[in-house]
Amino acid sequence: VSTQSTGITLKCNHHLHVQCLHALIAASNDTTSFRCPECQRSFGIRLGNQPTNGKMAVKVDSSMSLAGFEQFGTIIVTYSFASGVQDGVSYSAHGFPRVAYFPDNGQGNDIVDLIKVAFKRRLIFTIGDSVTTGARNCLVWNDIHHKTSTQRGDPYGYPDPGYLDRVTAELKSKGVE
Repeated sequence: VSTQSTGITLKCNHHLHVQCLHALIAASNDTTSFRCPECQRSFGIRLGNQPTNGKMAVKVDSSMSLAGFEQFGTIIVTYSFASGVQDGVSYSAHGFPRVAYFPDNGQGNDIVDLIKVAFKRRLIFTIGDSVTTGARNCLVWNDIHHKTSTQRGDPYGYPDPGYLDRVTAELKSKGVE
């Protein structure tokens, strides 16, 4: 970020008035980061509200492959959470543990490394209303899509030629790159 007499230039080369930057930060629920209003690039370290009682486990099964990635093994990511109370609000964690699958190749490993960062920053899940079940105040995915099925052709599985690029972009939109 460089300053000019009337404002600042962000690393994305977009310009903001100083007053606009202050208003942007004040309007945000996150005092550790902000997004450029033009390109949505994140600045700072964005933190989410994912409960802290969760665990993330990663293992590789070299005997298992995913459709479209038959020549590779599979990275299996397991998320475990318990129901609880956060900020005075009770939430449920039904449907856990949840399991996601990535190909055990260069791009898959890079994405899982980014997923680990996102999990530590509490960005993978959030407390909200489930679109699937209609349940309120429950732990839901936070706009970083995961493939949770190994069944060929399942909408939550592989093959999905653009998935790895899309999830990389979703992580980047949360400031994880």
